[in-house]
Amino acid sequence: MSGGVDSTVAAALSLQQGLNCRGITLKLRNAETGCSSIQDINDAKASAQKLGIEHFVLDLTDRFDEYVVRHFAQTYEQGETPNPCIECNRNIKFNLLLMEEYQNDFDLLVTGHYARITQDPVSGRFLLQKALDDKKDQSYVLYNLNQQQLQKAHFPLGTLSKNEVRKIAEVKNFLNAKKSESQDICFVPDGDYAGFIEKYTGKTYPLGDIIDLQGKVIGRHKGLIRYTIGQRRGLGVAANTPIYVVTKSTENNTVTLAEDSALYSKSLSARNINLIACEDLKKPIRVMVKTRYLQTEQPAIAEQTGENNLRIEFETPQRAITPGQAVVMYDGDIVVGGATIVSAR
Repeated sequence: MSGGVDSTVAAALSLQQGLNCRGITLKLRNAETGCSSIQDINDAKASAQKLGIEHFVLDLTDRFDEYVVRHFAQTYEQGETPNPCIECNRNIKFNLLLMEEYQNDFDLLVTGHYARITQDPVSGRFLLQKALDDKKDQSYVLYNLNQQQLQKAHFPLGTLSKNEVRKIAEVKNFLNAKKSESQDICFVPDGDYAGFIEKYTGKTYPLGDIIDLQGKVIGRHKGLIRYTIGQRRGLGVAANTPIYVVTKSTENNTVTLAEDSALYSKSLSARNINLIACEDLKKPIRVMVKTRYLQTEQPAIAEQTGENNLRIEFETPQRAITPGQAVVMYDGDIVVGGATIVSAR
């Protein structure tokens, strides 16, 4: 229970289904405001009290720092752009051993995520499906859940829209019925990723050359962590036409700028595969693909090129494919699986 309306309604619906529930709030950071703040914890506690269920707070600040925040900083240092929500789901929120360590055995782990879970009657595998509300679907950030986690997970909101969830909360007179949602990374609420990383690591990152596609120096950058693929603002380089970050080199400490047309790639390579709908891809398959959370799915061919490697070939070139982000494959509304983008061509 995060203190928000989604997890509160998920708990209420679970109680209506006859489940014996306990509310667990994860303290992930020491903060006065924002996600996992004192206010959020108090809101979760008040919601649990109104629902008539026990409430526990698990202090996981050290683990969150190790597996999410540190990973975030290190990934930026390596020239990639991470998605910390995916790492949080993988290592914190759906860590079954961690939950059992604190709360003993349980049958289901209920969250307020917008997604659905079914079981394939033929293979017996648990499948992750998109939520019925496309605008709220969170299957992209859940692609890395394994079979054990999917078997334990329960998503009561997967068939509901956000408006329906808020109406349920209003009818039940929940205090957080109209509580706003956080749109930023919870540990960087001001959106200044580079400033956060510098403060977190205690490092200063060296300046370097900004170059064009021919290798000509056209400016100076303020440290690689301040740039990501597709970025246009804050480049400090004058040009007659709009220019964007198209590549970064940690080896040479350079940022390459070019016009929009240079941002398009026909294929990508990815690592750290997690397949849900099958154990492996025995042959190339046709799928729909997202390379970032809010992207519209695109048709492509996916091929497993090694035990932990994936290659995606798109029907039409895709813009600003970014190393460090996730590529997630869909077959209709079913998540086939996903991986972490390494490079694009």
